[in-house]
Amino acid sequence: MFASDRLPLAERYTELLATEGVVRGLIGPREAPRLWERHVLNSAVLSDAAPAEASVCDIGTGAGLPGVVLAIARPDLDVTLVEPLLRRTTFLDEVVAELELAHVTVVRGRAEDLHGRATFDVVTSRAVAPLKRLLGWSMPLVAPTGALVAMKGRGVRDEIAEARAFLSEWRCGEPEVFEVGVGVVDPATTVVRVPWADPGRIGWPLPRTEKKRSPRRSSRRDRRASREVS
Repeated sequence: MFASDRLPLAERYTELLATEGVVRGLIGPREAPRLWERHVLNSAVLSDAAPAEASVCDIGTGAGLPGVVLAIARPDLDVTLVEPLLRRTTFLDEVVAELELAHVTVVRGRAEDLHGRATFDVVTSRAVAPLKRLLGWSMPLVAPTGALVAMKGRGVRDEIAEARAFLSEWRCGEPEVFEVGVGVVDPATTVVRVPWADPGRIGWPLPRTEKKRSPRRSSRRDRRASREVS
């Protein structure tokens, strides 16, 4: 899960969550004693669902779960943390600087602010919204060959049923539900993966001024240049 040289970073991040995170109201005091098992390890196992050297966007990242943990566990990933609240992005900037996570970019804004400006191999989230709403925020950020990969609870199949119309309208592929971290965390982490049905026919609704343009997979240089939200 964490390589030997990355484990100290994960431990320090957990310590920051339990101290500064609690003081700043980012983490509930009752969660502090179980941060490692319930939150950090629970997020770390998601790294099994990310391809090598992938670009990852964690929307509504909050205090950095799962985005910061993914970046610690997988230094090969190019991770963007998207969060609208200043007190959270301030904390994230401090974490990224202290842990020297050069492959992490913090963006203060909402997922919608990046629509049409950047795409990613993996767009992830943890306890952000039901799938029907999450699709509208996430799929415009998914590269043609990428996927939404969201951490979910036991009711994920009900969420899929409720989102059927949206999945069809936006030409999404069939959602895949699976578990990661079996034998590592208890309970295992439930994940839903939603790709595009056809990479050549992206179905997300474009703004009127961009209806004639199809979203493209931007280069790493282009993505980094486009991530500062004004």
